[in-house]
Amino acid sequence: MNIDIREILLTLPGIIIGLSLHEYAHAQVAVWMGDDTPKLQGRLSLNPSVHLDPLGFIAIILAGFGWARPVQVNELNFRNRKRDDLLVSFAGPMMNLLIALFFFTLMKLLYEAPITLLPNDLYGTIMEVFNHTVLINIVLFVFNLLPIPPLDGSHIFFGLFGLKDTPLYYTLHTRGSFILLLLVFTGITGKIISLPISIIYLSLRGLFGV
Repeated sequence: MNIDIREILLTLPGIIIGLSLHEYAHAQVAVWMGDDTPKLQGRLSLNPSVHLDPLGFIAIILAGFGWARPVQVNELNFRNRKRDDLLVSFAGPMMNLLIALFFFTLMKLLYEAPITLLPNDLYGTIMEVFNHTVLINIVLFVFNLLPIPPLDGSHIFFGLFGLKDTPLYYTLHTRGSFILLLLVFTGITGKIISLPISIIYLSLRGLFGV
């Protein structure tokens, strides 16, 4: 396996920021909805060390697929179980989209900054890091919306249609991780998400003009 150290260094900020803030968003919204479980477990923090799973972090760097420590919630504590579960589930992917928008904004500001503000090499490297961060977070946004347990999209899809208490959801939930890994390593998920990722990225890039 060829390891591109430079590429790893360029992607590290986006991976750390994307995974950490994704899980923080789940935790924060859950607390807002009345469940203190994430707070009691120390997940209401911006510190990446409480959100990153060491094995999952290494896997995403080396294999392009990994995971963070999932935030645990108790739906029974929600004020409105169906609504609040949807909000908590959607919070993570939405945070990734907001991160992408934020870094596109930084790219736009840097793009319009005076040429002499930074040395050319440093300017180019920073723009690469920002661009990688945008792409990584768009990937996380789209990927996590797939309706396959344990991804957020499964909670959203089955919750919207009132199917979370059905045998179908239970069956998929118990086998979801295996199904997801199978789809990832056969390249099927890549084919599914590549088009929406490209559409979102190119649309936002055109919108920001960078």
